[in-house]
Amino acid sequence: MWLAAGVRTPFVGVDGPFAHRDALALSVPVVQAMASRASGPIDFSVWGAVAVNLAYANLAREVWLEAKLDPHVPTFTTIMQCSTSMAGVFEATGILDHGSAALALVGGVESMSRVQIGLGQNLSDWLRRIVQARSVGQRLALLRNLRPSDIRLFIPEVKNRVTGRSMGEHTEDMAKTWNIGRQEQDELALQSHRGAIAAQDSGFFADLIVPLDGITKDHFPRRDTSLEKLAKLRPVFDRTSGRGTLTAGNSSPLTDGAAAIWVATEEGLSRLPGATPRVRLVDFEMAAVDIFTEGLLMAPVSAIPRLLARHGLKFGDIALWEIHEAFSAQVLCHIKGLEDRDFVREKADVEHTFGSFPRDRMNPNGGSVALGHPFAATGARILSQAVRELAALPKNSRAIVSICADGGLGTVALLEN
Repeated sequence: MWLAAGVRTPFVGVDGPFAHRDALALSVPVVQAMASRASGPIDFSVWGAVAVNLAYANLAREVWLEAKLDPHVPTFTTIMQCSTSMAGVFEATGILDHGSAALALVGGVESMSRVQIGLGQNLSDWLRRIVQARSVGQRLALLRNLRPSDIRLFIPEVKNRVTGRSMGEHTEDMAKTWNIGRQEQDELALQSHRGAIAAQDSGFFADLIVPLDGITKDHFPRRDTSLEKLAKLRPVFDRTSGRGTLTAGNSSPLTDGAAAIWVATEEGLSRLPGATPRVRLVDFEMAAVDIFTEGLLMAPVSAIPRLLARHGLKFGDIALWEIHEAFSAQVLCHIKGLEDRDFVREKADVEHTFGSFPRDRMNPNGGSVALGHPFAATGARILSQAVRELAALPKNSRAIVSICADGGLGTVALLEN
């Protein structure tokens, strides 16, 4: 199967220039831009968002119809937290393997500025019974039965439902377990910003971003940041123990944005412009961990060794590593875990024959800390970025793309030029 680079919106901060756009309004320009580049039919589309909207159940279909595209094209929605659009790629691959389709448009969106607030379940049940009541007496009885404790709003938060703790709080635990210090987190964040700025200056993103509302580039990369400036930021997830290390500077920001990518057979590739970067999707792996004992965002450390071992590859055989930066600390925990022979043997159930991890090959054009992280869009963003970078490397070069996700989940792809 093949992946071909898609396009995305610029990534901007919550309550910023895209604050007036909901998930539909962010998605439509991306899907329309993708469709305009195809010279033949798109066989189906997969789209997703983590923060769902009660106004529609199948976001993918709503986006497609809102974009005024062929209504006969099947479309469906998928959700896997931060791995949403990468999981969509895996789903599309399975459908294309079936042989009845050749080209799929896959992507995701997050409008963190327009997250819908819902009613608590008891209040929802009460309102439904009020509407269904057939008499004034029934309504009055229901009014008397409403308890103050039932009047609750559900406000979506970046927290795990089971533990009640945020991604940052969980990652603080991981950083302490793996002895990840503040300075190395800030150094990785600085590296991410420098890579993103260099990529902007070189025009790397020019074909990957479609301007929207006068915005032409990502807003987060900081040309003026430094280790000194990063060091002055206070911890935001552990403010009381004196051991907190995660700050706004070494964590990915809340982001509005949408992104897409092509999944294609050989026939599907013929429907795309010849200049579109494309690489082979060789294989993929998914993993899950116990979020109470193994670290909420550690699943890729199980998936990567399994994927490499299946193909007889070492770390050094991979020319490009694109690892999603939910937090600098999480990336550094992954690297330490991958280099730990006993940990790999226990968690991935394979012998560690991979060598040392090549940090100099990781996220050369910036990662999520610098570029932003609209949850469901990150998979398509990071894959398209990897495709463009890998397509320019020598033939037979390989890449690993890795994403951690809430719920103790992880998805990893092996690509080859």
